[in-house]
Amino acid sequence: MTGIHTHGEKHLVLASGRAHPELARAVADELGIDLLPVTAYDFANSEIYVRFDESVRGTDVFILQSITVPVNKWIMESLIMVDAAKRASAKRITVVIPNYPYARQDKKHKGREPISARLLADLYKTAGADRIMSVDLHAAQTQGFFDGPVDHLWAMPTLVEYVRTRIDTANTVVVSPDAGRIKVAEQWGDRLGGVPLAFVHKTRDITRPNEATANRVVGDVQGCTAVIVDDLIDTAGTIVGAVRVVLEAGAKDVIIAATHGVLSDPAAKRLSEVGVREVVITDTLPIPVEKRFPQLTVLPIAPVLASAIEEVFNDGSVTSLFDGAH
Repeated sequence: MTGIHTHGEKHLVLASGRAHPELARAVADELGIDLLPVTAYDFANSEIYVRFDESVRGTDVFILQSITVPVNKWIMESLIMVDAAKRASAKRITVVIPNYPYARQDKKHKGREPISARLLADLYKTAGADRIMSVDLHAAQTQGFFDGPVDHLWAMPTLVEYVRTRIDTANTVVVSPDAGRIKVAEQWGDRLGGVPLAFVHKTRDITRPNEATANRVVGDVQGCTAVIVDDLIDTAGTIVGAVRVVLEAGAKDVIIAATHGVLSDPAAKRLSEVGVREVVITDTLPIPVEKRFPQLTVLPIAPVLASAIEEVFNDGSVTSLFDGAH
């Protein structure tokens, strides 16, 4: 036979951007590895420099970056990291973005608008990413924007397992904050053993960002614990409006469960004052001290990310991690 044949083993490396290093360290701990040493800094004019301090030639590189504020800076840093890995001859590059940025700009509401979620997928593909991994996309069809594999992970099992310990399922209603999240609420209800559903009818003016009006509850919440479920909490205007109409409809108390805690101002103040029993989120995004409040519970997402990374690296099934739900 001609040519050179090698019997070398596959090699996984995990590199972290600077946006949420605590999460990357937690994922590395779950995997039982060290993070790839990376030199990264900003020049005086705000341009970003990144260099991997060890060879990544022939490796499976997983680049983890949680896109928090300032969003565009951390997107650019992750793109530069992908480019660096590509030019350093990495065998395969997977971008792990726990919260997909620009996810809410996934369609045109009016003429002459962009579809920024698609643009972002194109940027990662052009930079050299072979695969994207994210948690609880705002819309599942966003997976189709990327020309390659997308691993859509769920925080729902993690959240459900915790919330189950905080409620009496015989006296609980799962509430969707709007009609668009009813499918997710149904999955929550099934996982909690057939808990009934309700949803909040709301209206939104698409010319005014981060604003929506909750009108009424469709479904019976009288005397029940209402578990309001959503994918993210940004300024908390929508979710706080939902809490108010649910309490006005006679709910005994309210628990909010969401995956991504963006918590832009004044979210923490709103959530701490609206009268909820507990707000449960995961740490896909960093939650600084100034955004924390007494009712807040933050669950770790690192075990989910680490398990998915292992499955991808070993050419296994990511779907199997979520009971075949995908």
